[in-house]
Amino acid sequence: MSGQDQTLAASANWSAPHLTIVVPTFNERGNIELLVEKLEAVFQQMPFEVIFVDDNSPDGTAELAKEIGQEKPWVKCIKRIGRRGLSSACVEGMSASNAPYVAVMDADHQHDETVLTQMLALVEGDKDLVLASRFLDGRSAGEGLSRFREWGSNVANAIANLVTGTKITDPMTGFFMLKREKFEQVAPYLSSEGFKILLDIIATARNKGVPLNIGEVGFTFRARHDGESKMSPLIAVQFFGLALSKMTGGYLPSSFFLFAAVGGFGVFVHLLALTIASSWLNFNFTNAQLFATIVAMTSNFHLNNMFTYADRQLRGINYWKGLLSFYAVCAIPAIANVSVAAFLFEANSLFYLAAIAGIIISIVFNYAMTRIFTWRV
Repeated sequence: MSGQDQTLAASANWSAPHLTIVVPTFNERGNIELLVEKLEAVFQQMPFEVIFVDDNSPDGTAELAKEIGQEKPWVKCIKRIGRRGLSSACVEGMSASNAPYVAVMDADHQHDETVLTQMLALVEGDKDLVLASRFLDGRSAGEGLSRFREWGSNVANAIANLVTGTKITDPMTGFFMLKREKFEQVAPYLSSEGFKILLDIIATARNKGVPLNIGEVGFTFRARHDGESKMSPLIAVQFFGLALSKMTGGYLPSSFFLFAAVGGFGVFVHLLALTIASSWLNFNFTNAQLFATIVAMTSNFHLNNMFTYADRQLRGINYWKGLLSFYAVCAIPAIANVSVAAFLFEANSLFYLAAIAGIIISIVFNYAMTRIFTWRV
C-alpha cells in the first residue's frame, strides 16, 4: 500500500474526539503511562484525546508522553519552554482542543478517572460545567490530604465561594469538565498567573455576565501514586492574589496584589534598615534613607522573584542580571523617594511619615517597569 493509501485508510478509521482531557504536568514521568491506561479503560468505545501540557520537566515527562503518542495518536503533548504555571497550562491545553467537551485533571492519580463518565453525562445535558468534589455529601478528602491541608482547603473554599458568588462544595478542586464553547467565551479574560483555574473560570464568567450552570459529582481523593505534591506556600499566596483580582472584576491582575504585598513588607524592611542606619550606624537622614532604600529594593526583588513571578523565576546568572535590572528600573523612583522623604523630613521632621511617603510614590512605577525589563511579562 502506498503512503497516500495508508494516509487515506488512517483517515477513514479516525474519529474526531468527543472529549479532550487536559493534564498539566511537571515531573510526572512515573504517572502518565498508567494514567493513559486508566483513561483507555474508562473510554473504551468513545473517541477521546488526552493532552499533556508539560512545563519542560527535567525528568523527561514530555519525552515519554510523545513516545506514547507515537503508538497512540490520541495521546498528545504540548511542551512549554520558558514559561510555567498550572493555570496557563490548562488554558493552553483547552485552547488546543476541538472536541465539544474539555476536562482538566491531575496526573498523580489522586483524581478518580471513573467519574469522568458521570461528569460527561451532565455536560452533555444542561450543565455548562461539572466539578468533581472531594466534599460533596459530607465526604472528606480521604487519604489525599493531611488534616491541616484539609482545613486549609476548607478555608480556601469559603473564600472562593465568596469570590464566585456560588455555593458549590469544592471550588478549589482541580478536577472539572465543561463545554468547550463556554470555555472559549471566558478564555480571553482568564489570568495566566496562579494555580486555581476553576476559580478563575467561574468568577470570570460571572463578572462577564455569562454565569455557568454548575453541577457536581463526588469522588474520593486518593493518595498520590508517584512523585511529590506541588502544594506549597507559593500556591496559597497566589490564590489570595487571584481572589483579590477577581474581587476587582479582574481589572487589576493578581500579580499586582502580590507585588503590592511584597512592597508592603518592603516598608517594614525599609523602616527597620532606616532605624539601624540612623540609630546604630549614625548616618544622617539622607544617607540612612538611601541605605534603607537599597536594602528594601534587594528584599523586594528576591520576594517578587519567589512569589509574584514564580512562573518565570530567575535563577543562576539570570538572577543577578535581574537584580541589576531591578536596581536600574527602580533607580528613578528611588531617587525621587530619597528626595521627597528628605524634603518632608527637613520641612516637618516627621521621620517615619517622610519615609513612607517616599516609598508610596515608587510602587506603581516599579510594578509596570519591572514587568517589562526585569521579568519580561
